[in-house]
Amino acid sequence: MSKVLSTTRRRFMGTTVAGAALAPLALATGARAEQSAMTYEIVRSEEEWRSMLSEDEFHILREGGTENQYTSPLASDFSEGTFHCKGCDLTLYSSRWREDVDKGWVFFRHGEPDTLLMTIDGPQEAYDQPALDSLTNIECHCRRCGSHMGHILNINNVVLHCINGTALTFTATEA
Repeated sequence: MSKVLSTTRRRFMGTTVAGAALAPLALATGARAEQSAMTYEIVRSEEEWRSMLSEDEFHILREGGTENQYTSPLASDFSEGTFHCKGCDLTLYSSRWREDVDKGWVFFRHGEPDTLLMTIDGPQEAYDQPALDSLTNIECHCRRCGSHMGHILNINNVVLHCINGTALTFTATEA
């Protein structure tokens, strides 16, 4: 099992997130899918999730964790195809929107229509502190099962989806 850490990317995000400019995009539904008032099409018990996901996958998809940089083969694979939620197989991203950003995760300009929900990362009461306004992180979640995918970041003045490769399955386009 590889150790999954969230501090590196969270530190990275703290210096790159569009912060207050992106905060209005977030739904005020809570930081984690399980705490959300949303009703998802696919609902599983914790036991069911644990039986279908590895420990690292569970930590990322269900607990909002972040994989270590460069640990997913998808971070450096730019093949043509589609990227699906590992939790429910919903097609979330297409390679045509993929961005080559050498930061160690998978980056996209945007997702497929009607596939993602956004939330504020972390306890919302923490964001009432003025010093933290610029550190507001926006999370991406699968709209069908609520699984955590990654974050929305501002990198070199471009707003991108920074996604955990561990949260995705990839289907290559047939030649």
